[in-house]
Amino acid sequence: MAEAYNATLTKVPEWLNKGDNAWQLTAATLVGLQSMPGLVILYASIVKKKWAVNSAFMALYAFAAVLLCWVLLCYKMAFGDELLPFWGRGGPAFDQGYLKDRAKIPSTVFKSANGTIEIPAVMPLFPMATLVYFQFTFAAITTILVAGSVLGRMNIKAWMAFVPLWLIFSYTVGAYSIWGGGFLYQWGVIDYSGGYVIHLSSGVAGFVAAYWVGPRPQADRERFPPNNVLLMLAGAGLLWMGWSGFNGGAPYAANITSSIAVLNTNLSAATSLLVWTTLDVIFFGKPSVIGAIQGMVTGLAGVTPGAGLIQTWAAIIIGIFSGSVPWASMMILHKKSALLQQVDDTLAVFYTHAVAGILGGTMTGLFAHPDLCELTLPNPTRGAFYGGVGGKQLLKQWAGAAFIIVWNLVSTTLILLAIKMFIPLRMAEEELGIGDDAAHGEEAYALWGDGEKFDATRHATQMQQFERDQEAAHPAYVHGARGVTIVL
Repeated sequence: MAEAYNATLTKVPEWLNKGDNAWQLTAATLVGLQSMPGLVILYASIVKKKWAVNSAFMALYAFAAVLLCWVLLCYKMAFGDELLPFWGRGGPAFDQGYLKDRAKIPSTVFKSANGTIEIPAVMPLFPMATLVYFQFTFAAITTILVAGSVLGRMNIKAWMAFVPLWLIFSYTVGAYSIWGGGFLYQWGVIDYSGGYVIHLSSGVAGFVAAYWVGPRPQADRERFPPNNVLLMLAGAGLLWMGWSGFNGGAPYAANITSSIAVLNTNLSAATSLLVWTTLDVIFFGKPSVIGAIQGMVTGLAGVTPGAGLIQTWAAIIIGIFSGSVPWASMMILHKKSALLQQVDDTLAVFYTHAVAGILGGTMTGLFAHPDLCELTLPNPTRGAFYGGVGGKQLLKQWAGAAFIIVWNLVSTTLILLAIKMFIPLRMAEEELGIGDDAAHGEEAYALWGDGEKFDATRHATQMQQFERDQEAAHPAYVHGARGVTIVL
């Protein structure tokens, strides 16, 4: 391997696989692009115009804050040595000696009753620096997804305090328990690439946060049109394409499992999008862009728990259920439940991520193929569809989901109540009426209205008065088609 590098440099370590390292860095970049700029663009465009800047900034801030916290403390809490059965021992991850060594997740070792090692720890063929960055992108997108539930009213200062606290006390627990070698990992709960660690946790945490922060003003709840549908599609496109790195990078190698995961991921997303759109047409008479995006997201979240462990026909089945079950929960169950209606989940993160995550975990417990499991899992298992121990695996999937739900419910509640003692969680009513200008002193567009069409008959008197006021105050300006035009 050394001949590929400058001959004067230190010899390249024998364990380094340049192909795996290149793919892992590519996958990490794809997942990073899902958040920055993917969710930044999606959040900015899917909300009412007056909340575009605030929504984008919440995602941007979370991305930056998570990275700093990750290398200072949280990476080792999620993937380091054991502190508790559900939590790693935190510490910095920025020493060059640590980062240039071969990647290793120490707590993933399996030991027998007498203490001898039966299965060694996970040790991918690339440097620790690659693993630290790859896992950061997952932590970042999870935190940003939580923001989707509280857009349009959460105090930005409260959000800035919430991000590091939630990362430390909630995300790292789920990540260590299932991925880092914690008790759920040792027990055999399957979460191939984040159906529980990312989607279920963010959906539950977002729902809880929406409850404690409180709802948007009634006018915003009744009418909250996206301010730019085309940009919304651009953000959704980055999210979809980035998912190839999301699920393709989970095996920590450019291998067969990675290829299968990428194909299954895209197929499930496409199927779910079509199912959701079909249901919209059947029940509402026309397809919806927002609905199509929601169907895309549920398909991606639903396949994530088992993307590399299921056959492709099973990915289609997961796509069908991911496009229909969350749709029914949002369109039917939500309207019949007083509790669900009381909680103002702005972007329906609970339905698109939590419901889809549980569904995907259940389907993985049914359809995980024994041959594919053998390629990836330290203790090969199988889904209930294939008999044998599959029935036990399904029960393990439900138990793992229950732990993630309870932990996020309790930890998110305690974090928000602690923040509330010092910072109001919700913006003041007068600020809620103004939006971005009150929160940031900035506005996204110099355009008319909050995503609504201009009605000349409705606004004629208002516009005429505005023009008279402008001419009186500023004789050098006249009102133009897009606001105020300077007379040169």
